[in-house]
Amino acid sequence: MNYTVNQIAEITNAKIIGEKELLIKNIAFDSRIIYSTKNTAFIAINTHKNSGEKFIEAAIDRGINIIISEHHYPQFENITWIIVENSVDFLQKLAKHHFENSHLKSIGITGSNGKTILKEWLYQCLWNELPTVKSPKSFNSQIGLPLSLLQINNSHELGIFEVGISKPEEMDRLSAIFHPQIGLLAHIGTAHLANFKSEEELIDEKIKLFKDSEVVIYNGDNSVVDEKIKNLYSDKKLISYGFKNNNKVFFKNNISKNEDVVVQYFDENISFPVHQRDEATLTNALALITVLKELGVENKKIVEKINALKAVEMRLEAIEGIKSNIVINDSFNLDLDSLKTALQFLNEYNKPKKSLVLTDIVGVNSNSKELYEEVSDLVNEQKFDSVFLIGNEISNFSELFKAKTFTFINTQELIESKHLTELENQIILLKGARKFEIERLKDILELRKHDTVLEINLNAILHNINYHKSLLKPSTKMMAMVKANSYGLGSYEISEFLQHHHIDYLGVAFVDEGVELRKKGITVPIVVMNPEQHSYETVIEYNLEPEIYSFRVLELFYEAVQKSGYDKKYPIHIKLETGMHRLGFKGFELDQLSETLNTINVKVQSIFSHLSSSDIPEEKEFTLNQLETFEKNSNYLIEKLGYTPIRHILNSSGITSYTDHQYDMVRIGIGMLGESPNSEIQKQLRSVVSFKTVISQISLVENGESVGYSRRFKADHNTKIATIPVGYADGIPRLIGNQVGNVGVNKTLAPIVGSICMDMMMINIDHIPNVKEGDTVTVFNAYPSLKEFAAYCKTITYEVLTSISPRVKRIYVKD
Repeated sequence: MNYTVNQIAEITNAKIIGEKELLIKNIAFDSRIIYSTKNTAFIAINTHKNSGEKFIEAAIDRGINIIISEHHYPQFENITWIIVENSVDFLQKLAKHHFENSHLKSIGITGSNGKTILKEWLYQCLWNELPTVKSPKSFNSQIGLPLSLLQINNSHELGIFEVGISKPEEMDRLSAIFHPQIGLLAHIGTAHLANFKSEEELIDEKIKLFKDSEVVIYNGDNSVVDEKIKNLYSDKKLISYGFKNNNKVFFKNNISKNEDVVVQYFDENISFPVHQRDEATLTNALALITVLKELGVENKKIVEKINALKAVEMRLEAIEGIKSNIVINDSFNLDLDSLKTALQFLNEYNKPKKSLVLTDIVGVNSNSKELYEEVSDLVNEQKFDSVFLIGNEISNFSELFKAKTFTFINTQELIESKHLTELENQIILLKGARKFEIERLKDILELRKHDTVLEINLNAILHNINYHKSLLKPSTKMMAMVKANSYGLGSYEISEFLQHHHIDYLGVAFVDEGVELRKKGITVPIVVMNPEQHSYETVIEYNLEPEIYSFRVLELFYEAVQKSGYDKKYPIHIKLETGMHRLGFKGFELDQLSETLNTINVKVQSIFSHLSSSDIPEEKEFTLNQLETFEKNSNYLIEKLGYTPIRHILNSSGITSYTDHQYDMVRIGIGMLGESPNSEIQKQLRSVVSFKTVISQISLVENGESVGYSRRFKADHNTKIATIPVGYADGIPRLIGNQVGNVGVNKTLAPIVGSICMDMMMINIDHIPNVKEGDTVTVFNAYPSLKEFAAYCKTITYEVLTSISPRVKRIYVKD
């Protein structure tokens, strides 16, 4: 962007009050995260939910002197106003003009899941081939796409943009402002499906983006997608990819074998190694290869680029630091977009002092002087107290930075300087390219270096889900239960991973859990299993889907729907009572229920019930009775409704023991975490969770001496005792002390001795050779297993996991 106020007014038919020749290079839309005021205008976006005009004063207070708004507020002096009829229309009209005058080759990506991954992968592969611009983060909406397009500048030759919709007719507006030359349709799943009559309608909306495209690349494994694109766009170049060999691009060999995969692209073969062989990753790889081939990249170079792909990391983390500092760790990647994102995140904190660690920007194909001039402009506006530059290239431009600036060749040199450890009561942003390993600085600066961690293996979760799917029909949907913070593992992290891997539904217990996921960008349909009556308005506001289990709940929820002005049939899920006697409609209530449902503006998305004893073989007769009751009552309700909702009753143990009753969907919970009551099934699953700590100290306790509170352990011979930094405040119950429970050291069980303390406990390592302080101790994983640990605690694995304290650091790994 590089327009005067007058030029923007002419392009958009807007009215000017104030100076006409002021330059606008950026448009900010959130007053809380304005990272630059230089040549920046604030747009007050008005929607049906909120008015951005409420935040005009906050934007002016931050230093903005150009306001784009639907109304003029003369009480603010010395401000230039661009007055528009509709703020969103204005933004789209300006973006349309900017894009159509850019003359760059464009790729537009739409679909339900995988858009951001594909965008980032394509950027990694193409930045050094062509000067490339891309959507920041997941900016793909009615507002996000225009803001993305306005980032195009004269140097760019290629643009890669995401396009997302959640309602009918939204794509008409977006395709009017952005018409990519190459259209890429990623996976079509159930995200936002609640707002569409059917999957067919969703597909029809998505593919409108390609009406002016020259090439359409799409997943041909979906027969509906394949048929619709071929019928609608027969005049275009169409390239389908997928697992089926009727596609133009597909896997030629058996991908399950531990060998290089071979992709057949029309009549060519492309062979390369693959470590992750899950469906989503492999499907995205096919899409990536197809786009690169269409852009003329040679096979050898494609393989090199695939081998060089890095994990897409979109998150930042805030950590409590030493000396009252807050450390923002964004040491995953570095380009201009991610720097702007980090600076926005920085503005959410109110500490008066702040410092920045910034490395060379690696992998940006542009003039170094121009690049670092732009970087320094952004940094200087933040008024950092100190700036620490790492790398030869950025150090050459240190004079551009106005703060007190220090330069270092590498990270180790900065560590040895001790400068960082002298900072006090500041917010410290660590922003660097991966190769500089500035995450080492986080280890130095963080306050809590708790050696006790809960390690979650995401690929093991995927393996366990795929195993359960292998027992089902391909058409059977799956809901993943992520309630209670995903059984203690982290609801957002697990949900994000599951969404990427095309889960159909997520299930939470309470509305707050669903809201938190929505706020963090989870778009998969979310069912709230226990919606409390005070939360119904929030359910509707955040597009959550409630379980309805009584007439009282139905009446109160529908009142909320009417008050909200929701003008479509709101999706709900009907719970039937089949013998558990917890929640649900009973058989004699179904006539009244169906009459009520047919007269109000709701749609029964699913009918379900819950098995109480599917994990207990001795209760098979009772379980079969539950299944029989569900079959009878759900059939009766469907007949009365006049349409067929999704039906589901099987939980994790039900999937493996009563597969014939899978209906349209199943629900997986503890099964995806690698736990099954069936020993044969258990062998097929992978352990997901490792609770680990380290040995703090090893002591020799002499014969007759005692250990711990109340002297509950007394040595009957000279005994080696290790102290480990984990206790009942971390979720270890006191009842497993005194040699009831064990932990693992060097793959050997070590009994817990004495009373478990709040923050530590002692273990007997007398029988284990070669143990030293600092060695890893496994609270549970394989030695002992999670199930064995639960047995020590005289409880179930669910309770063990949900009891682990939030102070235990969660680490997410892929192997």
